[in-house]
Amino acid sequence: MNEQQILLAFGGIGAAALACQWLAWRLKLPAILFLLLSGIVAGPVLGWLDPQEMFGPLLMPLVSLAVALILFEGSLTLHLSQWREIGSVVQRMVTLGALSTWLVIAVATHWLLGFDWPLAVLFGTLTLVTGPTVIVPMLRVVRPKAAVANILRWEGIVIDPIGALLAVVVYSFIIASAADDGLSQSLKTFAGVIFCGSAFGAAGGWILGQVMREQWLPEYLHNLASLAAVLGIFIAANQVMHESGLLAVTVMGMWLANMKGVDVRQILHFKENLSVLLISGLFILLAARLDLHALLGLGPAVLALLLVIQLVARPLNVALSTWGSPLNWRERALLAWIAPRGIVAAAVSAIFAIRLDEAGHEGALLLVPLTFAVIIGTVVLQSATARPLARLLKVAEPAPSGFLIVGANPPARAIAKALQEMGSRVLLTDSSWENIRAARMDGLATYFGNPASQHADAHLDLVGLGHLLGLSPAGELNALACMRFRHDFGAQRLFSLASGLELSRSDKHRASDEHRGQALGSQPLTYVQLANQLHQGAELYSTHLTEAFDWDAYRALHGERATLLFARDANGWVHVCGPDSTLKPGPGWTLLALIQQQKE
Repeated sequence: MNEQQILLAFGGIGAAALACQWLAWRLKLPAILFLLLSGIVAGPVLGWLDPQEMFGPLLMPLVSLAVALILFEGSLTLHLSQWREIGSVVQRMVTLGALSTWLVIAVATHWLLGFDWPLAVLFGTLTLVTGPTVIVPMLRVVRPKAAVANILRWEGIVIDPIGALLAVVVYSFIIASAADDGLSQSLKTFAGVIFCGSAFGAAGGWILGQVMREQWLPEYLHNLASLAAVLGIFIAANQVMHESGLLAVTVMGMWLANMKGVDVRQILHFKENLSVLLISGLFILLAARLDLHALLGLGPAVLALLLVIQLVARPLNVALSTWGSPLNWRERALLAWIAPRGIVAAAVSAIFAIRLDEAGHEGALLLVPLTFAVIIGTVVLQSATARPLARLLKVAEPAPSGFLIVGANPPARAIAKALQEMGSRVLLTDSSWENIRAARMDGLATYFGNPASQHADAHLDLVGLGHLLGLSPAGELNALACMRFRHDFGAQRLFSLASGLELSRSDKHRASDEHRGQALGSQPLTYVQLANQLHQGAELYSTHLTEAFDWDAYRALHGERATLLFARDANGWVHVCGPDSTLKPGPGWTLLALIQQQKE
């Protein structure tokens, strides 16, 4: 390829990656599905993209470095302190359940496709992981009950680095066995890979953690330092012991995530943005290298393997993991159906297949098309059927009516507690740890962070939430949150308090009404007004209307002292009240209003 063709290819990959990410956002489906399909169309189908010709000998080193960064980013999310918090079901799913899944897939791959045992075992580890990048978009569409959603979300977060680590260990053992004669020598080489990877990873994590904790570098260089450290540790470990680099960067991320006094949030956000860029380009390139003839040559055995993974391996995992749990059979059935494979499987299989083929393992190149077939098969099948199945099993949440509240300050906590007492689900978000801690002391669900961050896209649990309340004193943050969640909730379900400073600005210096959302309260409130009224003794009162005490009687009693905020109708749906609200509450409704003390 000449220079002009290479530039056109880069531009096409960038445009295709952006289109795939946008389409995934619009359709609420995992982006990996569209990335892989676009790569297959551009590569083996139309012949427009040939990564080998485009990059030459640089292709696999670049893929290796990209996989190292993806594994490092995934391992940064594995906090050992959360192990006790995720619940016994998730603990068993990522240990005993994962072991059973590994065993079933390995045996099925060996007998159905004729893979030798080492490759079958490796393929079993590659297809263990689900990951938040495929689970979270699916949960937003399926909207299962909170118990099921939380289990699936935590499983995806925890199994990602564990599965990658396990795949690296198995791959290292295969390489060690192939490189040396005799089992004892193979075990020594394997032990060397484990020791070298663990030692380099722990040392790299400790040194980088010390640099960050002691502020030996300015904060704006932390991201660059972490990027350089990942690449340096990966290369150094591979130089000392061949194929120990991936294990080293995985251990490094886990060490850094669990090191006391080290805040990895900024690095994690940077790595997440970098991962989106790497993943988007990487999977288009990898899919363009697929050998469709080799995949089709496997015949119906691929479909049989998919059926085993979907109907045997996953149900067995769930049966073992939920034994003795309070989950009913309907919830277990939905858990047994949802387990789409994702990014780690595709990324790691590509690099492992090339290395194993170079080491002389016959059939190793089939790992890539087979892995991609499992990814596409599970994502397509489960995306199309999970929501109808959840409705059939009656474990789908009704139309989401809960509240995502931006801000965990005292007024926001007061409103959240009142809504929770009315039976609504609430989730407060804030970047102030003091506010989050106070909300948790009040028994309120929280997310510590910016709701518009990349981290929130993967970890914010929106199941059951259908409204946004911008109750932060920072009007810009409320407007940003309304813009971010406009597609998720709809423009009619976005509400916010204006700040006094914002209202005093001219139109060209403040966010438009469209971006701020609707005003909250039958009498529009600013944050300062709400906080002052609560401080001066105003209270949030919940009142149930009856035939004897109807809407007219309520207004006659409270008059202008009451600012109506919310109204729950006889069917249990909560309506948010604004200055233009045309609600006519009747008997059976419950009203939540801010009522000022009566002047003497």
